[in-house]
Amino acid sequence: MGGDCPIEVRDLTMAFGSDVVMRDLSFQVERGEIFVVMGGSGSGKSTLMKHMVGLLEPASGQVLFEGEDVWSSDEEAKKRIRSRLGVSYQQGALWSGLTIGENVALPMKEYTGLRGEDIDPLVSLKLSLVGLGGAESLYPAELSGGMRKRAALARAMALDPAVLFFDEPSSGLDPVTASRMDDLILQLRDALATTIVVVSHDLASIFAIADRAVFLEVEEKTMTALGDPRELRESPPTEGVDRFLTRSGGSSGPTDGREQEL
Repeated sequence: MGGDCPIEVRDLTMAFGSDVVMRDLSFQVERGEIFVVMGGSGSGKSTLMKHMVGLLEPASGQVLFEGEDVWSSDEEAKKRIRSRLGVSYQQGALWSGLTIGENVALPMKEYTGLRGEDIDPLVSLKLSLVGLGGAESLYPAELSGGMRKRAALARAMALDPAVLFFDEPSSGLDPVTASRMDDLILQLRDALATTIVVVSHDLASIFAIADRAVFLEVEEKTMTALGDPRELRESPPTEGVDRFLTRSGGSSGPTDGREQEL
């Protein structure tokens, strides 16, 4: 794999016991792009993300990070690889008993030798990057849904990851807040030159941020499209891709229905 592809999925089959979720998945994520994993409910989008970050072991095939197979690596290598990946989960997964600042500081304390006085300004910087400057002392319960998503993103960015993963970043947000989250993702990609992988079924978000996307087809249990989602909408390779990308609100332009809702 070339140096411009930090993530490669090679002949991946995902399964729970004898229940196959998806099979024969092969694609690369190019450095500096926003790559979207899209598909309908039950297609295994979040399961694929968990395989990509090393939380679930493939039934067969490989997930490689900068050419290194995550699951064939020793524990020290796995820890090093995971420290290079930042993950923002759908529900935020913030520790409710810790302040926002303490949540963001946690990965720094676990993976670096930095002391508290060195960590504090880094925490403030990460929170400022996501528009939460000054919120260090607040607890998750004191934040709105959009603010919790931003706080989770700040924690995912704590170790300056090579690749950032988002699981349904617009889920549960109103259209205005969801659009702002899209803008933030684009700003972070442009400002930090970070590679970003997004799991999403939200058409407005997909068309607003994706450079390329892979489509997981529930009925076929495999990927049936890979490319720019705008081009895939114009020339869908399968009926399933066509149905997904031209749902209500999904055919009015690059931002689809969300711009009208704003």
